Amino acid sequence: MRDSTQSAIFGALSNELRMSSIANNLANVNTSAFKKDKLAFHDTFVRFAHDYLVDEKTYIRGEKLFPEGHIMAKARLSAQQIDLSQGSMERTGNQLDFALSGKGFFSIQGDGEMLYTRAGNFVTDSDGMLRTVDGNPVMVDGGPLIIPQGGRVQADGSGNILINGEPAGAFDLVDFPDPTQLERVGSNNYRGIDGAAGVPPEEAEVAQGFLEKSNVEVVTEMVSMIETQRAFTMYTKMIQTDQELDNKLITQVGRPTV
Repeated sequence: MRDSTQSAIFGALSNELRMSSIANNLANVNTSAFKKDKLAFHDTFVRFAHDYLVDEKTYIRGEKLFPEGHIMAKARLSAQQIDLSQGSMERTGNQLDFALSGKGFFSIQGDGEMLYTRAGNFVTDSDGMLRTVDGNPVMVDGGPLIIPQGGRVQADGSGNILINGEPAGAFDLVDFPDPTQLERVGSNNYRGIDGAAGVPPEEAEVAQGFLEKSNVEVVTEMVSMIETQRAFTMYTKMIQTDQELDNKLITQVGRPTV
């Protein structure tokens, strides 16, 4: 296989993954507190065997034993990261809607594990338990919060909760200074990788009656989509061109002359 063909294949596959990421971002543009994914690229250097023999034995022979090494740089996907930048705030007036300004997450109880989210569009079930729209209990002082029917809920900027004027605890807020410690679970929840635990946030402020909007910018994502589509088309044309050259080499150049 030609080296150019191999590079084009990897380029096309990389742009296919990038297109999937962009499509997922656009699909969640109206999801509360959704955080978009970012893809990073880096150069991968392909080395020949003689590139590793750098110790020239000048005391044995005057001429170099091996020719100069040639290193080719090829762009590859290196990481897919979550962009945790702040989304804009939208006023709803609902007493069970909460938005976080600054860094931090609400703690919620997942299926046998602790999860984290920034989506504060909470609801109550038939028993009055505060839950996410996915049905996960919201953690308040290490446990679920029960709100009596018709109860009036108030929360201050630190996350302290009052129900009918009586203290009911505080949201379990955590922060992950290193975003690489988080992985996405579903569309809007996260978990700590390898049991990584969060720390108390330093800058988080709770706003009641507000929701954080998605940080996806439609125009930016559409431009990236057009750019990705054009790059993918370019790589497929490179593969087709290499195939045509190989066919000519096989059918014409290798043909014996009479």
